[in-house]
Amino acid sequence: MRQAVVLVAHGSRDPRAARATEALAVAVRARHPGWDVRASYLDHSVPRPRQVLASFAEAGHRRAIMVPLLLTAAYHGRVDVPGEITAARAEGVRLEVELTQVLGPAGGRVPELLLDGLAARLGEVSPAAPVDGVVLTAAGTRSASARATVEEAAAALGERLGVPWRAAYASAAPPLSGDAVRALQAEGCRRVGLVSYFLAPGLLWDSTVASAREAGVAVVTEPLTDTPALAALVASRVIDAGGRAEFVPAA
Repeated sequence: MRQAVVLVAHGSRDPRAARATEALAVAVRARHPGWDVRASYLDHSVPRPRQVLASFAEAGHRRAIMVPLLLTAAYHGRVDVPGEITAARAEGVRLEVELTQVLGPAGGRVPELLLDGLAARLGEVSPAAPVDGVVLTAAGTRSASARATVEEAAAALGERLGVPWRAAYASAAPPLSGDAVRALQAEGCRRVGLVSYFLAPGLLWDSTVASAREAGVAVVTEPLTDTPALAALVASRVIDAGGRAEFVPAA
């Protein structure tokens, strides 16, 4: 029986988000063709995670690994994702489910693969003229502990690049990305890069990009979507949770 893997995205009314999630599922399947990898959504799109779990149980699987496609362990990671497992069991799904950590920092450690993906995205838009300051911009959350992990990621990225850094948010908490760009400019940075701490594009990403552009940001990266580093990070979460690790390099 193939390893059953459920990827759980937040979901969005913006169709670009679902396309990005499906592309990531394809990328993970390409790396591990022995896995049955399916995308699911907490809101706005289908299937829901509980529906995917039910389909796995109907196919004869006894165990599934669920990976939250989230960069912080805020409300959705702490409540909504486990709630889908509870709901599936309430609906009669008899399947062992292993829930992995989110894709962002955990236990005070920033995954190297996450930094690889963020740095690779920056390299795509700034190959010749490196930035001298970086703003890591996230969707935003009211959770102080979740924001602390964004700060950890921003600090680790700044350290890797050897430049000053700031964290910024599209909503729920200051600063906005434009304010963070201006703060670095006030410190003497002349070529500030906005690095998108997003897994997929959407309205919040559009908003934070617009704020940075108004402040005169030099370059803006795309969300991580299906980058090789992100697919590898998802796969590592599955393997850490006890998934079988057969591997075929992506073409």
